[in-house]
Amino acid sequence: MRCPFCKAQDTKVIDSRLANEGVQVRRRRECSVCKERYTTFETAELNLPKVIKRDGSRHPFNEEKLRAGLARALEKRPVSNSDMESVINKINHRLLTLGEREIASGKIGEWVMNALRELDHVAYVRFASVYRSFEDVKAFKDVIDGLEEDASS
Repeated sequence: MRCPFCKAQDTKVIDSRLANEGVQVRRRRECSVCKERYTTFETAELNLPKVIKRDGSRHPFNEEKLRAGLARALEKRPVSNSDMESVINKINHRLLTLGEREIASGKIGEWVMNALRELDHVAYVRFASVYRSFEDVKAFKDVIDGLEEDASS
């Protein structure tokens, strides 16, 4: 690793530990030339599958779009950021373990809806209304009735 201060190539690792729930490795390093210390983070470079949109176009998976959609659904709901990040991590993990090069956007949408159904019913209805393009009040009523049936079972 090249020193960010003097650009020397001779640096040594002083300390290593896991960070961000074990997803990253945090390393404290020291330059052998200028003796400056700095921190680096290592993450695995993972290939997520391409997402096949409804129109047939293919795009790289965009975690920020997932995060934005969840944030809109969970806006002003009593759900912590860590719960939202947990949903994102689970979906990322599922994409990685799927082992496919491509996945339909609808499958990801269903995963998000299932996660929201367990997390917050209002957020679930919000997301479902956009995702499934509800046209009328009956569509909302059908989803809410399904939630009530699940709660009574």
